Amino acid sequence: MFIIYNLVFLLFALINLPVYLFKGKFHKGFSARFGKLPKNLLLDRPIWVHAVSVGEAASVAGLITELRSLYPRKSFVITTITPTGNKIAKNLAKDADLVTYLPFDLSWIVGSVIDRINPSLFIIAETELWPNLIRCLYKKNIPMITVNGRISDKSFKGYLRASFLFKSTLEKIRMFCVQTDVDALRFKAIGVLANKIKVTGNMKFDIVPKVSSEPAGASRLLLGLKPEEKLLIAASTHPGEEKIILDCFVGISNAMPEVRLMIAPRHPERAHEIFGIIKKAGRESMRVSRIGIDALKPDSPVFILDTIGQLINFYHISDVVFVGGSLIKKGGHNILEPAALAKPIIFGPYMFNFRDITDLFLKHQAAVMVNDAQELQANIEFLFKDRQRSKELGEAAQKLIWQNQGATLRNAREIGLLLI
Repeated sequence: MFIIYNLVFLLFALINLPVYLFKGKFHKGFSARFGKLPKNLLLDRPIWVHAVSVGEAASVAGLITELRSLYPRKSFVITTITPTGNKIAKNLAKDADLVTYLPFDLSWIVGSVIDRINPSLFIIAETELWPNLIRCLYKKNIPMITVNGRISDKSFKGYLRASFLFKSTLEKIRMFCVQTDVDALRFKAIGVLANKIKVTGNMKFDIVPKVSSEPAGASRLLLGLKPEEKLLIAASTHPGEEKIILDCFVGISNAMPEVRLMIAPRHPERAHEIFGIIKKAGRESMRVSRIGIDALKPDSPVFILDTIGQLINFYHISDVVFVGGSLIKKGGHNILEPAALAKPIIFGPYMFNFRDITDLFLKHQAAVMVNDAQELQANIEFLFKDRQRSKELGEAAQKLIWQNQGATLRNAREIGLLLI
């Protein structure tokens, strides 16, 4: 079976090679995906944590901190698949740690990587099932645990259809710490034994946003915001959403000229594309990275956030936050950071990747869901005008964060049982 899997995986990689070339995905460090590691690598049975991208990497930050306090002599290997996730992982690492990319799931590649890393434990953030990697770890008697486990609506259908293929892979993982009761039922449905599943909660609720030590006024000063001006942030937007947001902003600013807009695309490399969309609409915009360069001053009504790591500081000074990937069928993005800062949050109808979180927020009237551009504009206007309702919405969101914390510590305890 694994010979066939290797052949299929290799064929798929070769077919997609032109796509990687076209999209410029051969980034610095890509060779690590072929098993290349530092020559003088010295690791003493580290804990290996895999977090595929930004969201997963951010969610394991607190877990790694907790494990460091429990096992101070342990070093960590942190792997991701995306460059943005890699950047987050580097912020979590210390000198004795290794941050690299997950090797391609070909037996001869993962086998050599496992031999060199020789981990004492492998932690999978959320749900990443790589058959060859898991098989090789199992053969070397390296325990594996899934934390923050979840199965989305879309993935569940696929896993059910192919459960006979994944059964042997799932059997090799010692423990599944999952987010909700629904996830527990779904893991059981695809073949995981009930005694291997524990509902420990969602670690993303434990993320405490780290705002810059500079006062909020510094971020306002950077953008050139006057005392009476208000900031609308459209975060994690995707193609097709920026035009909708911009049209809403134009309508709002006609009645409320004191409102300014910041678009923070999910992929910052799209900044130039967004600049063109705004220009075509007859509006001026400025990329945040360009403020202050060549004496440029922030005098435009629209900002484009084209950097990584600054969004949280701008959330801090925002008045209303729209979270993207939700007006189109992308599944939405994480609303917990602005919620932790007590910001009023709006999102579209397509939040299926955060089904349980959004259901919870809507149930407690801690966020607003809109179905289209018209509703989006109307609700943004309402929240800018009704400051009391805006405050209540933000406070309800922050309260939900506090009430649902603790998953990180619960997961650390389960991990401790495997390290004994």
